[in-house]
Amino acid sequence: MTDLERFEEVAREMIHVARPMAKAHFRSQLTVERKSDQSPVTLADRAIETAMTDVLSRHLPDHGYFGEEHGASRLDQRFVWVIDPIDGTKSFVSGVPLFGTLIALLDRGKPVLGVIDMPILEETWIARDDGEATQNDQPCRTSPNTRLDRAILFATSPDQFSPEEKPVLDALSEPCLARRFGGDCYSYGLLASGYIDLILEAELQPYDYLPLVAIIQSAGGVITDWDGKPLGLQSCGQVLAAATPDLHAAALRCISSKVRNLPPNPTKARIE
Repeated sequence: MTDLERFEEVAREMIHVARPMAKAHFRSQLTVERKSDQSPVTLADRAIETAMTDVLSRHLPDHGYFGEEHGASRLDQRFVWVIDPIDGTKSFVSGVPLFGTLIALLDRGKPVLGVIDMPILEETWIARDDGEATQNDQPCRTSPNTRLDRAILFATSPDQFSPEEKPVLDALSEPCLARRFGGDCYSYGLLASGYIDLILEAELQPYDYLPLVAIIQSAGGVITDWDGKPLGLQSCGQVLAAATPDLHAAALRCISSKVRNLPPNPTKARIE
């Protein structure tokens, strides 16, 4: 068994403990708090992340870690895990089943393993950068679409785009076949399995986007920032994902003039 295969087994164990906890808390009486950035958090978020980090501590105590709820530690290690226990907390507290648990493993900053688990839908996407992407352990591929006028574009919400960023969303939406909102991390699973073609997002955090990289790339797609640069811990959270390299290149050309006109967006101090 290779190291990546062993690390995948650890990721699967984390999902094994996280999924039933998410199911148990879903549509229950939840106390919702607000974090400093005004995003919602619940007891379930924190309890699930604690259970996942306990698994990591048992198997790989020397690896680094960056989680949404419990912060970062040992980021100078070769291997760093990035975890979001409930991606889509707004959906979760609203009783909408389109929330997921996200896991990434970085090797010297590069995402080499990714997991999207949808607890209520019981769908899981997993990919390593040395193999193919799978949905519920069956190989999955992005669509072969290369044309914007045949593309279905998703974004989680128009509210995630600042007033300066909304022209970028509108510019990409105009030539596309359709634009839809919602989905959170589920949209990236749909992209990896060939059901939709494009995703444009803003204001994401590393634990939102890094788990998606290996999945989209291993399924045949492309995922970068709005300038076409690879995503890493220090990316600013503006994400473009596409089913094919040609479609990604077309999307970049479509938004390039709007992106150039954006005010400076320095990397935010997310990691302490």
